Order: sequence, then structure tokens, then C-alpha cells
Amino acid sequence: MRQSGILMHISSLPSQYGIGKMGDAAYVFANFLEDCGMQAWQILPLSPTSYGDSPYQSFSVHAGNPYFIDFERLEAEGWLIRPEYADIHWGDNPRSVDYARVFNYCFHVLRTAFARFNQSEEEYLQFCEEQADWLPDYALFMALKDANKGKPWYEWKKNLALRDPEALEKAKEEYAEDIAFYSVLQFWFYRQWNDLKAYCNQKGISIIGDIPIYVAYDSVEVWTNPELFQLTKSRKPVAVAGCPPDIFSPTGQLWGNPLYNWKYHKKTDYAWWIQRLKRASSLYDVIRIDHFRGFESYYAVPFGKKTAEIGKWEKGPGIELFQAVKQNLGDISIIAEDLGFVTEEVRKLLADCGYPGMKVIQFAFDGDPSNDYLPQNYPNSNCVVYTGTHDNMTLRGWLHDSSAKTIAFAKRYLHCRSTADLPSAMVRCAWSSTANLAVAQMQDFLDAGSEGRMNTPSTTGGNWQYRTMIGDFTPRLAKRIYRLNELYNRLPEKPEPKKAEEPVSRRILEKRDRYHQRRIPEIKPAAKKEK
Repeated sequence: MRQSGILMHISSLPSQYGIGKMGDAAYVFANFLEDCGMQAWQILPLSPTSYGDSPYQSFSVHAGNPYFIDFERLEAEGWLIRPEYADIHWGDNPRSVDYARVFNYCFHVLRTAFARFNQSEEEYLQFCEEQADWLPDYALFMALKDANKGKPWYEWKKNLALRDPEALEKAKEEYAEDIAFYSVLQFWFYRQWNDLKAYCNQKGISIIGDIPIYVAYDSVEVWTNPELFQLTKSRKPVAVAGCPPDIFSPTGQLWGNPLYNWKYHKKTDYAWWIQRLKRASSLYDVIRIDHFRGFESYYAVPFGKKTAEIGKWEKGPGIELFQAVKQNLGDISIIAEDLGFVTEEVRKLLADCGYPGMKVIQFAFDGDPSNDYLPQNYPNSNCVVYTGTHDNMTLRGWLHDSSAKTIAFAKRYLHCRSTADLPSAMVRCAWSSTANLAVAQMQDFLDAGSEGRMNTPSTTGGNWQYRTMIGDFTPRLAKRIYRLNELYNRLPEKPEPKKAEEPVSRRILEKRDRYHQRRIPEIKPAAKKEK
């Protein structure tokens, strides 16, 4: 069935509190997707971010980002009083996340709520029991990071860094309050996320989640399970992940993530990966695996190198891993991010797995009619076409960054007389393709320029900041997108009549009513004093 979706992370949702949250605006956006005739909402990893604010560098593969916890819902449950979060000045620009301000204030508000929380609540105790395979280690890890002023685990005292049992037991006693705090945060996150996902699913919208292939060196996974990675006896990486030099990056991309010890994973029948994908499949309806080609072979850069110019390709687990996944989890829905240096071996792995790969329209206009990203060259419909990903410039910004040759070919291919018409023509190109699923960034539907770019690879600072406002999700835009889906046969099938809609909060219903009456006020934070 032909489908379509919008790519926008939770952090980009409208909010008066510095960053997008799983509150009313998320439900309004779900209503907007439904009115557009969309069937998918793609997000970035939900994990807590570390240095650089990237969702692809996280302290945990299982934990959720506390920044996304909605304060208004905590207030409704009795854990917060509105002035405790509403009287804080969360930033001057509602279109951009001020991560320093969010970091400084968000945890202060959440600790205030935690002080009132009843830890004997049955639902919370059940959650802790269900997440016992990862939550205690994560909560202890975060408590120890706080105790060590945010330093990475490999800079802690040796007995804690190397997980001496006696030292860990002492730490659990000493930091019991902080451990409980981080456990409660995950309870709040998971409850709010599950509610939001259920609401989307009720409207026929699937959630496409994203998992990075690698984990951060400063993560609970490396700290607790060093045997899973290529580490020395002192637990330093032997080599780290990256990409070799190319025309876009003369010195390559040095990601710095520790590499997997695939021999060990094979001995355990890939148990860690199976557990990781099992949990991801409960969070999302579809899993997009980042850097899929790394499972066929991966680029290893010796630890300590400043660039990725010196490295070598090593063999990955290949089809064996995904056979184990299928045997244990069945046919879970996976999208393979097969961009970058793709060899015949990678193509064969993708074909053997049967997962849809990715096509990016922005990569199509190099002047070669046989370019793999031009729609006429898609081998079949088992793929997902994107106008651009979170690592690409917006379509409007792409016009300014592209060469005259690229623009000329795009205009010729898309039958555009005016360069200004190319962004909308590129969206139509994606939607008209044979790909089963077509996805565009929300920024491209809003015709945002370079200010809408989410991430520039191999750079630090200024990324992951883009935000929308409630006034962006207008009925007029929804109608235009609906007609696009209608024209290219990407509307959902009409569902059977529902007996009754699941109850939602009164506040959400009021916002939805305002939306359909075309009276959506933009959220403009009033000037507030620093707290």
C-alpha cells in the first residue's frame, strides 16, 4: 500500500518550555497528520542526549529523553504547580532550542516534581519490575555522572569505572535518592510516550523510530558490558567508528563510537542486539536502523587519531545477525539506512534481509540519468523515498548550496522554468515515485530556508535546534498536503466506522476544535525574569 509521512523530531514540536514535549502540541500535530492524509510520523532517536545535544550520541539505548516529559501533564497529576515551570524564561527564540537553558532548568523542574511523587505507586513499581534488565544500571550510571560533575565514566575513580562490586554497592546506598530520581523520570517518559503513540496509532498513524547502529563511548552499555565492544583491558577503544574521506569530507568523518566485538556477539547468538531491537519494536511501529551498511562491513579508525583519513574496512556480522533477529522476533518492520559508500555486498545484504532501503531526492541531480536516486531507476517499490533526511539541508536551502549544473539538471528533469519552483517539484517527484513510502521533513512543507536545517554532519554546535510553532499547522497547509496524497494515491484506506473514540483530555479536544475552526494562535512566550 502506498503511504506517506512527515519527518519531525519531538524536540521540534511547539512548546513554551524551551523544547518540544509530549504534551498537547504533540497531539495537535497528530491531528494535523491525520488531516493531511499521512500515515507515518518519523522521529529521531528518543534517547537522552549527551555532549553536542545529538540524539545519535546518548547515555543509553533504552532510556528516553527527560527533556520531552511534559510539565503540564505532571501538573495535572499533582506533581507540579504551574508557576514552578511557567515562570521560568526558557529562551528568546521560539524557533530554536536553547540547550544550555533547557539543561539548566529542566532537571530543576523535574526534581521539584520528583519530591512530591509517590514512589509506592503500583504502576511505578510495575514499570520498574518490567524494565529491570536495564533501568537500575542506567539510573545508577546517571547518579554517578551527577556525583562526578558530568564526567564520562572512564574518568571516574578506578573502582567505579571498572565496576568493583563493593564500590557499586556503596554507591547504590550513597546515591539512592538520585537513583530513584532517574528511575521516576523514565517512568514518566515511558507513560507519556506510550499514551502519545497509542493516540497516533488510533488515528492510523505509525511511528517510525530511529536507532543508531553504534552507542556512545560514554554510555551505560559500554560501562556495564565492555565485552560487547572492541576495548583494551583498561577499557579504552581499540578502534572507533567513522567514514573514510570523500568529496564531501576530505578528512573523513570521525564519529568516535567504540566498535562492536562481533565475535563475542556471535557467541551469544546476538542476544544483546535481539533485546535492543525487541525493546525498539515496542517503542515504535517501524524501526529505521542508521548506517545499515556497517553490518556488512564497517570502517575502523585507530583510537586516538584526530581524523578518519587512516582506517580500514572490517567485516560485520552480515545476514547472520538478521536471521537471528527474525528467528527470535519474527518479521518486525525495519527500514535500512543504506546511504553512503554502498557496495554490491551491501546491496546483497539488503536484498537478503528484504528490508526497504532509502532513496533521497536531493542526491538525484548530478546530471547522470542512471543515478540510483532518480525515480525511474528504483528497482522496485520496496523502498522509502525522502526529499531529504535530518542530515540534509532543507529543499529551499538546497537551492542556494547547489551548483548551477545541478540546478539546471533538476529544472530539466522536473519540468520547472523557475528555480523557485524546485522545492515543491521535488516533493511531487518523491510522492509520484513507485516507492511504497514517501517522507518529507516538516521544514520542506513549511518552505523553510537554511535556518530550518536540523543537522550538519561532522560539526558541533548549532545543530538539533529547529522548532515549529502551533500556527504552522494550518488547515490550509493540511488541505494542500491532503491533495498531494490524493493525487499520488497515498491516502489511507477508509477505516471501518468506530464505535467510540478513546477519551482524550479536555485541553486536547479544545485545541483540536480551535484547529478545525482555523483559530490557532501562535505560542509567544511572554517576557519573563530569570529564575
